[in-house]
Amino acid sequence: MTALLKTAIIYDFDGTLARGNMQEVTFIPSLGMGIGDFWGEADRLTKSNDADNILMYMQLMLQRAREHGAPITRKLLAGHGEDVKLFDGLKSDLTGKGWFERINEIGARYGLDIEHYIISAGLEEMIDGCPIRDAFHHVFASKFAYDDTGTAIWPAVGVNYTTKTQYLFRINKGVLNHWDHERINKFVADDDRPVPFERMIFLGDGDTDVPTMKMMHTKGGFSIAVYDPQNTARDQKKVYSLISEDRVNFVAAADYREGQPLDLIVKGLIGRIAITAGVMPASEA
Repeated sequence: MTALLKTAIIYDFDGTLARGNMQEVTFIPSLGMGIGDFWGEADRLTKSNDADNILMYMQLMLQRAREHGAPITRKLLAGHGEDVKLFDGLKSDLTGKGWFERINEIGARYGLDIEHYIISAGLEEMIDGCPIRDAFHHVFASKFAYDDTGTAIWPAVGVNYTTKTQYLFRINKGVLNHWDHERINKFVADDDRPVPFERMIFLGDGDTDVPTMKMMHTKGGFSIAVYDPQNTARDQKKVYSLISEDRVNFVAAADYREGQPLDLIVKGLIGRIAITAGVMPASEA
């Protein structure tokens, strides 16, 4: 039996799989802060220190949590991740199938082994607590370093809009960690890479994903810009402009239910990948 070809579907998290920012659902309110106040303070610190905004929001989380008498731990963050507001269709329905089960089945039917990944500026620890975590082969996201007591002490990784692009290469070469720079920089012939760019699909929602979407687009993979169906026409127009600027292949609402435009686009791309890879005749697509 011919082995299935590894194919990656890669997602941003906030605004792509879940509505809003994960920290806003329960974590920031637990500090007694308003959401606008927290992000406003993070922006002020970023500018006053000429710093990376991801690292500064993480440091502000640590500071405010300590001041509130509830130091950050992995368990605490995972608990806050349980309540993220996922978009429709992602979780399993009454038939026992959600987005990931359906997409995996389509991939297998077309001769492809679908692996799902996350590349996010959000927190790995919160994603670990979300209801769909088990669907992902690997998560690349911002995260904290911890002391011997399990208390977060410092931002260990900050994934921002430009560093996101390196993780496409880590998936491409099968280097599934943040620290191994030797392997990621070593020359590997395209045919020897576990997941070629031509067998990648990236889903993101906005400005922080533009470099990743553009790189995916130019490397021969596929990029889809998604938007919250509840957003305003102005927000949707901003995302649509990504097509006119040749930064993405498709735009669709972040509605993962069967038969919705996003579902049809991704299934169509899976068929296209299978045909290009030679594992499925065009007549069967």
